[in-house]
Formats: sequence, C-alpha cells, structure tokens
Amino acid sequence: MDTLPLVAPEQVGLSAARLDRVRQWMHRWVDSGRLAGMVAVVMRRGELAFAETVGKADVERNKPMRPDTIFRIYSMTKPLTSTAIMMLYEEGHFQLDDPISKFIPAFKNPRVYAGGSRGKIDSVPAEREITFRDLLTHTSGLTYGFMESNPVDALYRAKDGVEYGAAETSLKQVTEKLASFPLIAQPGKAWNYSVATDVLGYLVEVISGQPFEQYLVEKVIKPLGMIDTDFFVPAAKHERFAANYQAGADGKLQLIDDPGKSRYLTPRKVNSGGGGLVSTASDYLRFAKFMLNKGELDGVRLLGRKTVELMTTNHLKGDMADMGMPRFSESTYYGVGFGLGFSVMIDPAKAHILGSPGEFAWGGAASTAFWCDPAEDMAVVLLTQLMPSSTYPIRRELRVLTYQAIVD
Repeated sequence: MDTLPLVAPEQVGLSAARLDRVRQWMHRWVDSGRLAGMVAVVMRRGELAFAETVGKADVERNKPMRPDTIFRIYSMTKPLTSTAIMMLYEEGHFQLDDPISKFIPAFKNPRVYAGGSRGKIDSVPAEREITFRDLLTHTSGLTYGFMESNPVDALYRAKDGVEYGAAETSLKQVTEKLASFPLIAQPGKAWNYSVATDVLGYLVEVISGQPFEQYLVEKVIKPLGMIDTDFFVPAAKHERFAANYQAGADGKLQLIDDPGKSRYLTPRKVNSGGGGLVSTASDYLRFAKFMLNKGELDGVRLLGRKTVELMTTNHLKGDMADMGMPRFSESTYYGVGFGLGFSVMIDPAKAHILGSPGEFAWGGAASTAFWCDPAEDMAVVLLTQLMPSSTYPIRRELRVLTYQAIVD
C-alpha cells in the first residue's frame, strides 16, 4: 500500500500466523477460479498490519492484481456522499428532520404505493414528507429498479426511468423524475435500500451551489488525500483499472465490463452519489482512518467528533430485519442497524458473526466491502470485482478471519 508502511502485526495486537489465514483464504477463492483477484488490507491502531494482493485485475489481458489497482466501488460511494451532506449540515443549511422539499420542490406532497391491478398503480398521500434523515437511513420509501419486488420498481426500470448510473440528462432532471413516482412505503416506516443517496448527491449540488461531483472531489476526496478516487478513470490510469465479472452458469467468470471499453473511462453528465466512484484499497483505507479518527485525518478536519458519533449510531427502531429487510446481498440483517450512511452493528450474537457493537460498515455491488470497529480501533477494506455481491459469502468469511487474528 502506498499510504502506510507495514508494521509487524504483533505490534498492534494481531497475530501474524493468524493473519496468514486471510492470505490462504484469498488464494483459495482465486485459485478455484471463482474470483479473478482480490486486495485486502487490515489496519489497527492507525497502522497497516496486513496488505495482500492475489490473482488478476484483468484475466483477459493477463494483468496481475496490484496494490494500486483501481476498482468500481459502487455503493461504497454512499459513505462519502453522506459525509458531504453532513458537512453541509454542520454549516447550518438544514436540520435532519427538515423535509427535502425545502430544496427539491418536486418532492412536496409525495404519494405512497397502495396496491393496484391490471398494470394500474394505486397510491395514497404520504403521512409526512421525506426528511434528510430518511434519505441517510434508507427509510424514505424510495427503492431501486433492480429490486424487482414491487410494481414501483418497474417504473424505475422503464425506458425513461431513474437509472442514475446510466442517465444522460442531468442530476436535476433524474431526481425530479424520481419524485413523480409513488414511494413503496410511508417515510420513516421501513428500511428499503434505494436511490436515496443519489438524491442526497443532488441535495449537495443544490445546497452548495456546485455540481455534486465537483463538491465531492474538492471538499471530501482531495482533502482526504484519496488520489485515485473519482467518478471516472483518467487516461493516465487506464492501465490500473480492473475488469468486472459475474459468475456464469458453470461458475466460471464472465466479463461484464471490459476496462478497455468501460463507461468509467470518461466523465459522465450524471454522477451517482449512490454508486458512481472508483477507488483503491489505500484510498479507501484513508477514508476509514478518517472515520475512526472521528472526522480528522493528517491535520485535516472535515467533520466534528459529535457528527461522526451521530452518523455511526443506529437510527432505526431496532435492527434492519425489524424494519422489513431481513436479508440484503449475502448478509442477514438481524442484529444490524443503520446510521447516517453506514450499517451499524448492534448485537454480534444476533447477527451470528464476530464483531463489536458500534462497528460501522458498508459494501458495493461488485463484492467490495469495508468496516471500521472503533472498539478494536481496526479497519478492513476488501476489493474485488464480481457482481452481484450476493454471489459468495466472502464478506462474512473475511470478518471471521480478521477478527480471529486479534490476540491482545
């Protein structure tokens, strides 16, 4: 890794022999042909104790995985967008319980899906408007087109729907189109993973007066020294961009995004606050360190300590399973709540996994993941490129392997 020198794991209360199980595990996944390659890093007490690259970044071109390989991080964009909106919150532009219609009038008087038949969608007025907190906690009633669990999802998937990642108009137009669809649940009543963070990206744009991508890069990414994180891969870095795969019917890897032809090679008109960034392991570890440091990194403070504490506290009534989403991706959400932009561990026993209460985390659609554990002063970043993330339980396996290495 190019940001931190490796220290002996024993210096930070980890066992080198036990951490070697992570390396062996990575090789098993790659040698079996199920993953092209992986990068995993483990930081404890601010020191890098483990960093490993295994396999290929691009099988077709026979390019090895490197410490500075650039990955599509999809939903690991969300914590950065959440950081941006919370920076504007700290400047006094809004309160968390303010309706977002104050800034996006199209969201005034939303309606909620109430059944329907023969292709017709019935709706009722929402009991209240969507707030900033609803967006940050995914309790807004918005959804994702790929969920395919509700007739409203089909509206998102329509030709003139709301696919932020592929939109060619403007963030304003896509968001206002979204506001014309009914919600799938009353605001604040259910946890539904959604385009909420893309709407937050547009709110960053409206409140700051800057294009969203410009604000995020200039005010968050650059100050944190995340030198390879952006909404596209510039020409000078194309060599380092990984291929993206899915598992075929036979379990063999199928290329789904060629890094030589990808839409990530050039800037886009509409940038997704929910899933648009590319990044590297060392860059994302810097973000994790910033969060563990309660909003400061290398003398640069972007958030106050109390704000980070609020962001990494569970805001749900119970856990995600209690709020209607017992499982998403390959993870069960019993014992796991949600804060302002992050999942938050409430009860490791209920979650059936090693961990600590207060650990906060998220992942991306191409099987990437990170988590920060304030109790253990530890952060882990896993980067690979296999869609969807529900294909294999690699995140849960890596949690066990990293936590079992703690020996102090």
